[in-house]
Amino acid sequence: MNGLTITQLTQAVGNVTPRMVRHYHQLGLMPQPNRSDSNYRLYSQQDVQRLKRIVALKQQGFQLSHIRKLLEADAEIEPTQQLMDQLQQQYRTVIQQMTHLRQTAAALEGLLGRDRSCQTVQAEAIAQLKQLEVETQAGLEELWNGLDAQVHQHPEQFQESLQRLLPLSRSDIETDLLANLVLACGDVSLVSFVRLSREPERHAIAAARSALKAGCSIIVDSAIVASALDQTRLAHLGCTVTALINNPHIHSADEAEQAFWHDVTLKQQLRQLANGAIVIIGYAPSVLLATCEAITHQIQPALVIGMPIGFSHAPAAKRQLMRLPVPYITIEGTMGGGLLAAVALNALVQSLMEKPDCHCYLS
Repeated sequence: MNGLTITQLTQAVGNVTPRMVRHYHQLGLMPQPNRSDSNYRLYSQQDVQRLKRIVALKQQGFQLSHIRKLLEADAEIEPTQQLMDQLQQQYRTVIQQMTHLRQTAAALEGLLGRDRSCQTVQAEAIAQLKQLEVETQAGLEELWNGLDAQVHQHPEQFQESLQRLLPLSRSDIETDLLANLVLACGDVSLVSFVRLSREPERHAIAAARSALKAGCSIIVDSAIVASALDQTRLAHLGCTVTALINNPHIHSADEAEQAFWHDVTLKQQLRQLANGAIVIIGYAPSVLLATCEAITHQIQPALVIGMPIGFSHAPAAKRQLMRLPVPYITIEGTMGGGLLAAVALNALVQSLMEKPDCHCYLS
């Protein structure tokens, strides 16, 4: 018998049942398979790949009707306007769901993140919150009015709040790094997207501390990122800072990206970087792509902090970075920015100077 049975098909793909496959046949997502002499469905490897894609798209939140359009558009050079409209509708739905979840998270953060001095009415507030309808904005405003009366009595205790909001089983130095990133953007969910290499041969924190102790060179993608670095502490360590795009008038990711593409000498400079430098990319995704290419061919930086902003190049560049045999710190997806990239290095510098002999990050 040539081909896979429906049970073998589902086992090869995973996360799908024979009943779901039959449903996909009815919807036109899966083509009708050939039949054996005993009338069993027989599936090919092409069917396996198609079903894997259906399962992956479904897990990413796409509706089945949109998945069918995506599969139909595979053979087309350009997606149809109808498909683009459907994708935009799907995107809006996802954003609405994220907004709702973000509002719920913000409400919980507003309670959990309150320091000891702000907790005098917290028990009563939690009881009120349970009684409120999710969409009752007036009720929420009444709740916050009661809680906000406490904030005029004392300064906010950030560390106390973060200890409650970030119950991480990480080392003190890594937790401090993540806390600084959260405080720089005000978004606790950022922690879920931060990635850093931890393998012994390319441990990001260990590599950063060793390089900084040796007075390494710091290479940043733009002058605005350099301006956000802790120049005083870096000078104390003997580290020099050089901006690849050394134009103080460039203030955005778009400007940095265009400047990099219009100056052909910048790629050559990347290929000539001295080994052991810390490279920080906070704006231009193409700089990170070029850095990854240079690493593949010759340069060996001590650490790459890759946090460029972008919707196509940036996520791709970050994925490439994480596949390379080099220590890295990055933020998955489109999020990032020069400030976060600078904050990451500043946190590592501060921890080195405050805890020069600490090795908690290795445990």
